[in-house]
Amino acid sequence: KLYREELNLTSPAALLPLRPEASWLQFHLGITRDGLYPRSSPTVNRLLRDMQNLTTVSADYSQDEKALLGACDCSQIVKPSGVHLKLVLRFQDFGKAMFKPMRQKREEETPEDFFYFVDFQRHNAEIAAFHLDRILDFRRVPPTVGRLINVTKEILEVTKNEILQSVFFVSPASNVCFFAKCPYMCKTEYAVCGNPHLLEGSLSAFLPSLNLAPRLSIPNPWIRSYSFDGKEEWEVNPLYCNTVREIYPYSNGNRLLNIVDMAIFDFLIGNMDRHHYEMFTKFGDDGFLLHLDNARGFGRHPHDETSILAPLSQCCIIKRTTLLRLQLLAEPEYRLSDVMRESLLQDPLAPVLTEPHLLALDRRLQLILKAVSKCIDTYGEAKVVANDTTPPEAPASDRVKPTT
Repeated sequence: KLYREELNLTSPAALLPLRPEASWLQFHLGITRDGLYPRSSPTVNRLLRDMQNLTTVSADYSQDEKALLGACDCSQIVKPSGVHLKLVLRFQDFGKAMFKPMRQKREEETPEDFFYFVDFQRHNAEIAAFHLDRILDFRRVPPTVGRLINVTKEILEVTKNEILQSVFFVSPASNVCFFAKCPYMCKTEYAVCGNPHLLEGSLSAFLPSLNLAPRLSIPNPWIRSYSFDGKEEWEVNPLYCNTVREIYPYSNGNRLLNIVDMAIFDFLIGNMDRHHYEMFTKFGDDGFLLHLDNARGFGRHPHDETSILAPLSQCCIIKRTTLLRLQLLAEPEYRLSDVMRESLLQDPLAPVLTEPHLLALDRRLQLILKAVSKCIDTYGEAKVVANDTTPPEAPASDRVKPTT
């Protein structure tokens, strides 16, 4: 408060009128039952540029972190998401993005003794996950871009949240820092700091609001145990998939195939933290699964956590389109690491991943193809490879249509 009064800060300029051509609105209008955006979408590239360049007009905690304020239980083994300090930034054209600040340098690895549920969230993992998802032609990760944020001008000076204002301080090195407002995190050693004001972070485009495009959050059948020594049924029962297949909607349709897609994606990035998934209710039970919150990926490049592939190895089923894309990315002229490297060079924070993480993608891709081959040898290609076909473009009535 004193800081704002001393600098005689005033409110930013009035918001611009809503423009139908705004990139974020065009992104929302482009969502269909096939994915969050069409292939080769010019809107996505424009949205990435806008998130990189547009002036922020407000900053605030995300809703889940607001729920944690003053309600953190320090006795919990698993700390809630507030520990990771993500903020909602708004832009002059009414666009909105989730900002996750840099917590680790590129070359830092997750310590071997860390459980996956206490690992840091990495801003560069969010960026890389978006590029990988697009390369795999899933199109289920919201557009994400890296940006250098001036934490003073673009967060502190534009936020109206007094709690957020109160967690800013200047470090002994004269860097501007801030931390999460939670009992076990109100310590300067947990803060993120600019240099002295600039801080790397990822910006992920918001999806349409829930009242305009309702979504369901559904527990992953292959959810992990969030305790030090517990195990879930799938971890001890190799026939677990037979049980899942008996439960609707996994008993028919595309849901189980989409779970396998998600497991393949998570295995490639090394994400063990997929406890839930979300779907748009408008597209019904066969709609695509959203691949949100990927910041715990790309933690340890030497380690391949094959248990993430349990849906594939236990169910022995995969979409033909997914398999063909994986086989293409295993070819020398279209090697996944090379395609990722080239794609990530487009991001303002390039290099986004270190070379060992890029090469790990090739190694993990081979492990996926070996798992598919083992299934085919056991059950035959006809039972393992599902002949999905690309459906025609959804009619206008099938699209997510936010209204102003």
